[in-house]
Order: sequence, then C-alpha cells, then structure tokens
Amino acid sequence: MNSEKRQEAPLASSEMARLPVGRLAHDTRREKRGVVMDHQDGFVWLRPEGGGTEWTALPRDVQPLLNVRDRAETLMWARVAHANARSRGEVL
Repeated sequence: MNSEKRQEAPLASSEMARLPVGRLAHDTRREKRGVVMDHQDGFVWLRPEGGGTEWTALPRDVQPLLNVRDRAETLMWARVAHANARSRGEVL
C-alpha cells in the first residue's frame, strides 16, 4: 500500500450538472464571479465578467448566478413593485 496522501480528483464530466457556457457563475472557493467558458477534464473553466485570465474550478464549487437579462428583469419588477407601493402611500 502506498502511504502517500491522495489528492482529491475532480468529478468526471458525467457526474456533474453542467452550467451552460456563457452563464454567469460564482466560484465559492475563490469568492470570484465569472462566465462559464468550457467544461474540460472534470473542471469548469471560468473567465472574469469583464474579461481577463481564465481559471478552473471544481464543479461543486461553482454556483449559477442570474444572467444579465434575468437580473435586469428582476430589478425592473422590483422598481415596479416599489412604484406601485409608493402610489398606494405605503412607502415614501
């Protein structure tokens, strides 16, 4: 038996739930946001939102974030709800 400590291997591509390429994601290990660029060899490749050097992350460390369209729509509905509440006199 080998007494060396084994390094934990990334999940095989069939074991991970893949985020689509182009999706905004959060690397929880590095506390960084990035865009999913690729899935290779059990890793997720991410690039910073504004461009820059890509990095790899384990799939279990990557969480999906709302994409720009979803964020904009969420903000729009929040503004509409606030405007409606203001018109009813519920908020200033």
